[in-house]
Amino acid sequence: MRTVSGPTDRVVVVGAGLAGLSAALRLAGAGREVVVLEREDLPGGRAGRLDRDGYRFDTGPTVLTMPGLVADALDCVGEDLDDWLDLLPLTPAYRARFADGSSLDVHTDPDAMAGAITELCGPAESDGYRRMVRWLHRLYRYEMRDFIDRNVDSPLGLLTPNLARLVAAGGFGRLAPRVGRYLRDDRTRRVFTFQAMYAGRSPYDALALYAVISYMDTVAGVYFPRGGMHALPAALAGAATKHGVDIRYGTEVARVERAGGRAVAVHTAAGERIACDALVLTPDLPTAWHTLLGGGPRRLSRLGYSPSCVLLLAGSTATYPDRAHHEITFGTAWRETFREVISDGRTMSDPSFLVTTPSASDPTLAPPDRSSYYVLFPSPNLTGRQDWSVRRDAYVEQMIGTLESRGYPGFGAGIEVRDVTTPADWAARGMAAGTPFAAAHSFSQTGPFRPRNLARGWDNVVFAGSGTVPGVGVPCVLISGRLAAERITGPQREYRSRAWP
Repeated sequence: MRTVSGPTDRVVVVGAGLAGLSAALRLAGAGREVVVLEREDLPGGRAGRLDRDGYRFDTGPTVLTMPGLVADALDCVGEDLDDWLDLLPLTPAYRARFADGSSLDVHTDPDAMAGAITELCGPAESDGYRRMVRWLHRLYRYEMRDFIDRNVDSPLGLLTPNLARLVAAGGFGRLAPRVGRYLRDDRTRRVFTFQAMYAGRSPYDALALYAVISYMDTVAGVYFPRGGMHALPAALAGAATKHGVDIRYGTEVARVERAGGRAVAVHTAAGERIACDALVLTPDLPTAWHTLLGGGPRRLSRLGYSPSCVLLLAGSTATYPDRAHHEITFGTAWRETFREVISDGRTMSDPSFLVTTPSASDPTLAPPDRSSYYVLFPSPNLTGRQDWSVRRDAYVEQMIGTLESRGYPGFGAGIEVRDVTTPADWAARGMAAGTPFAAAHSFSQTGPFRPRNLARGWDNVVFAGSGTVPGVGVPCVLISGRLAAERITGPQREYRSRAWP
């Protein structure tokens, strides 16, 4: 495994998001002096927080899986997860609602899930589910160590026994047909393939190996930190500070100073020069390269990006006691939805969407007798040429109308606090193509073909975050921080002996 050259005693990390904090903890545990520079006034990056009129909203991811990765990051400095976070296992992990009026509670316990599928679809579908779970377990074993949780310097580095096993298991086929070998009901197929949207692909185009996302969601368990998802970066930042990491909030980096092929300092927008021996950059790659490093490889202009989303955060007097923490509501359309959003660059004509009600699990996130809602509608990214300055208000009203017609009566009338983020807003925050889901996971942007975490032409600059390896999602972003740190320290896997098997 290649590592940066030269001294690495003092490391600057740009960004106190999950990737940057994961890297900072590992670097601190390995004895480096670490400075983290964050432009916002609190940690989290995309996993941010909005406080308004007694409501506390998460502004980024809402689904936490694989908490062992969080424990591993804390373990690097000798801290225990239970001392920093109170994780609530969600049962059900989420609820799926379908256009025919039926619903399916998704359980991570295989017996409970098999029973729910039997009740909805019959015993044959349940048998197929059990066979699929065994397949998902195999995929996870084959992928995690050799392809996700590992720095790979060239495609030749993938030539391991697990590659042959992954091929034999159908990992390089297409996701939807492979899941279709186990599941016959259109409803269960949707539950186990919709995750492809957030990898930037249709289930009919995505590689079957991305079923590992479904494994994380539906087999490994879904959790919610008391206090909201932002409690996660707050915990990582607190542990990092306790162990000597200097986190400077409200500090925007303007450029990187170079000398002899090395980054020797960063310059802040306020004019401060902060010296470094090595540098970890967590902004989206186009921003990191063009804004901070002064230019990047031509490949950046050819990257394909995942779809985006419109996010509505609502504080409301309306309550729906029978709702699960996470609910996914599917429209009748399926193939058409992916074609519209991904291929045609149009908004969904028959939407499928996510509603999360964090106050259902933690009432302190809303005032008394109130509820907080997180409503996410997938949308085209900015390459779809939607003019969100014109469409914004009308589209939000369309979202509310859809909610009310799909089981949330009175949703609009109950709103007393509202915050909306469109693809244009994501772009204004530095996210390429206006998507928080980064570069799509097409074959040419997967594994060793994804933009690397070593900056070509720089001896001591490393990237972390969803734009580089291993990819999108909270687990992968946490792993990206570890992989970035290991480019500086060399492998430090003894730290995960207790927390991450």
